[in-house]
Amino acid sequence: MRVATWNVNSIRSRVERVVDWMVRENVDVLAMQEIKCKPEQFPHQAFEDAGYDVALHGLNQWNGVAIASRLPIEDVEVGFPDMPGFLKGEEGPDLPKEARAIGATVDGIRVWSLYVPNGRALDDPHYHYKLDWLATLAADTRAWLAEKPELPLALMGDWNVAPLDSDVGDPTLIPGVSTHISPPERSAFAAFEAAGLTDVVRPLVPEGYTYWDYKQLRFPRNEGLRIDFILGSKPFADLVTGASIHRNERKGVAPSDHVPVLVDLDMLPEESEDDDRPMIFG
Repeated sequence: MRVATWNVNSIRSRVERVVDWMVRENVDVLAMQEIKCKPEQFPHQAFEDAGYDVALHGLNQWNGVAIASRLPIEDVEVGFPDMPGFLKGEEGPDLPKEARAIGATVDGIRVWSLYVPNGRALDDPHYHYKLDWLATLAADTRAWLAEKPELPLALMGDWNVAPLDSDVGDPTLIPGVSTHISPPERSAFAAFEAAGLTDVVRPLVPEGYTYWDYKQLRFPRNEGLRIDFILGSKPFADLVTGASIHRNERKGVAPSDHVPVLVDLDMLPEESEDDDRPMIFG
């Protein structure tokens, strides 16, 4: 099985490019972020023509997440259980929940498409919302894994955190001033490893960015960030046989500012110890 994540930055603007890449790369499951549309505006036909079903959550022209799959999509869940909401200038427990998370089960694999809040600035309420959002997701992840430790679970998407200094090539990000690289954000990201997840791509692809701003020739200068990740439970990580960051998708006409991140999974059951014994026919 080939599983990928991609912040497409408006699916209606890039549907042909996204579907072409999925078919060309033989992708089975794609988690998308920033689809930027309501369900009735999503270009379902293009995906269906290519053999994919889509589960999505979109509320308006902002945010939005989706999962496209060639295999049956089951147990769709919009938002994780305790996901916080946000409304600028407002506080309280009943704030509107944004379209930032959708989960589903595909062929026994539990996948989540996640669009982590940006944070905007260190003194912005959105930054505290981001930290709360990540902390709540980490707590729910611990609960999922405690309930089903055998579950192949993958949290995929745009995390809006560059966890290592080597993940930062954009010179405009300044320690102590910028989001995405602050110690609290990096600690929030590290909490997922403490919960039992691992970055299944980095061991196979140790270098490479996944995002380049449109401004100031960031891509030609390779001044990017690594902020798109696939974090998996041990049962999921044990299935991974390959990984790749598709940098070339940042090239060409009207690309997204993010590129796809992909992993290959070996879904075949392990052979038993007795499988190599000679067969005896009587």
